[in-house]
Amino acid sequence: MVYRSLLRPLLFRLPAETAHELALHSLSLLPASLISKRVDNPALSIKRFGLTFANPIGLAAGFDKNGIALQPLAALGFGFIEAGTVTHHPQPGNPRPRLFRLSEDQALINRAGFNNEGAAAFARRVSNHRPDCVLGVSIGKSKITPLENATEDYLASFELVYDVADYIAINVSSPNTPQLRELQQSQQLEALLSALQTRRQAFQKYIPLLVKLSPDLERRELETIVEVIERLNIDGIIATNTTVSRENLRTNMKRVAACGDGGLSGRPLKDTSTRMIATLYELTGGRIPLIGVGGIFTAEDAWEKIAAGASLVQLYTGFIYQGPRIVQEINEGLAKILEREGFSNLEEAIGCRAKH
Repeated sequence: MVYRSLLRPLLFRLPAETAHELALHSLSLLPASLISKRVDNPALSIKRFGLTFANPIGLAAGFDKNGIALQPLAALGFGFIEAGTVTHHPQPGNPRPRLFRLSEDQALINRAGFNNEGAAAFARRVSNHRPDCVLGVSIGKSKITPLENATEDYLASFELVYDVADYIAINVSSPNTPQLRELQQSQQLEALLSALQTRRQAFQKYIPLLVKLSPDLERRELETIVEVIERLNIDGIIATNTTVSRENLRTNMKRVAACGDGGLSGRPLKDTSTRMIATLYELTGGRIPLIGVGGIFTAEDAWEKIAAGASLVQLYTGFIYQGPRIVQEINEGLAKILEREGFSNLEEAIGCRAKH
């Protein structure tokens, strides 16, 4: 546990974004062969939207926005990595500081604002450095693009990353790009997804399309979104992005307020995202694959998401706090949980407790 006992205390003395950049760039310099921590267990393998995942544990979008460390990250044992979010236009994101730790809550607040080098630069880099696992690419709206031109902006990114992605996630739920969440409204969402579906038909290769949703949506909003997603045959849903809620935090509220606006991730989001997964599983009848994100730190946390209806799960904040061994620990723990609960494989367990 060198990370938790030695490296994390050192990194946590630095500003959060500085520590993140240092860790990411250091990781990018390591040969994947030196850090391989893969867990090969057939019981954890799963196939969704035409793709085979060696295990259900993924890295969420936001950790490696520009795809600079995908190969070493894959070597840590992830079944898939979602890179990005990338935008059509390169952009610096919001002013710093824009990433904050709430260590008492094992949480983060970020208002990065899709800082990235742009979809074209991302595609060039990744075409020569593909990871040894499923690669998802998250795309979002450029900040300089007016909301009424959002579809054209997404289409431009979509075309640029299409050939390097195994699936593409449409991020319409970040709280850090002005008006972006308005694209979750049924009419705007349908227009955007319909355009992407039409453009996809121009490519020979079929790439699954997923939509990432906000945890701050109410049930009636989810019902209309699910109607759109089912009508358009979208391949999957990612639940959830970060929340703008600040409820039930242990951290002193003055310190929380001093962090300012941004999306909250980590432990405080765990139960909210799990409930939303169960709701989506119910609304879709389990027909649409769900990727569960929010507050996963342990194998039991991942199991809760899977039992609620998630086929796959993603880490971000847990990875920051727990370090690189978390992937191996969760995969090994999940295998034991499946055996404990009487399931021979992951497929059998999905949604087993959704009604609860």
